[in-house]
Amino acid sequence: MELFVQSVISGVLLGGLYAAIGVGLSLVFGIMGLTNIAHGSLMILASFFVMILSQGIMGSVIPALLATLVIMAIIGAVMQGALINRVLDKGAEPALLVTFGFAIIIQNVLQLIFGADYKSIKNPLASVNVIDTKWAIVSGEYLVNFLVSVAVLLALHFLIRRTKLGRSIRAAASNVIAAELMGVNTKRTYIYAMCIALITGSVGGMLVGRTFGFYSYSGMSYLIIAFGVVVIGGMGSILGTLLGGVILGVSQLLGAYFFGPGVQVLVGYLTLLVILTLRPRGLLSNMTRK
Repeated sequence: MELFVQSVISGVLLGGLYAAIGVGLSLVFGIMGLTNIAHGSLMILASFFVMILSQGIMGSVIPALLATLVIMAIIGAVMQGALINRVLDKGAEPALLVTFGFAIIIQNVLQLIFGADYKSIKNPLASVNVIDTKWAIVSGEYLVNFLVSVAVLLALHFLIRRTKLGRSIRAAASNVIAAELMGVNTKRTYIYAMCIALITGSVGGMLVGRTFGFYSYSGMSYLIIAFGVVVIGGMGSILGTLLGGVILGVSQLLGAYFFGPGVQVLVGYLTLLVILTLRPRGLLSNMTRK
């Protein structure tokens, strides 16, 4: 019974990290209808930036993360403004191929510079337990991951629901033609959306780097996790992203509890397939884009 409770608690906390990984992908798809294949690679790129800056001129993770957020926002603005916006009107395939190309380029450049060795970001909470009882152990790093992820999702929810930029984003997501008739510059809004997506992805990359470590080719693995999260929760839904992350995390760790750690990933994605069959648009889909 103790191990079961532990699996559920750890799964919920892990789900928070999964939500941080997936929310940027959900945001871009919900607004533009674009599946950003480069999402995982961009997240790992942010992990490398945080690692390099925290070990070098910045000296610690927080200022390194802040600098990385600025760098990734600039990358997002250039990628969206110079390339993706130019092909969005030509259908889904050209934009999809642009993001696929970015993923390949980023992965190969990282491997060329850093090699294929394991990397990580220094984490003082790696061996700290904030709760350690007979029934459950709560890891300090997992708890911090969950709290940071929830804070990111709440900040994003506030931005989307309570700001002028958020209204423009929701208008562009709902109906592009109507938004433009009302004076919304949708192409500029898409640039802002991509910047926001990469900022949230950078936070996810920092948490991943501190918790699990990463390789130059880890982007595809985390892209798959992000897909799982947003498919379960529903494309375009921030609350759905958190729910999807928790469901995926809990199902994986309960799969390890019942069937062994060798099949925990399989159990997680079988859960995804069941939900996808019952709710093809996800549990809390917010996709209204036309």
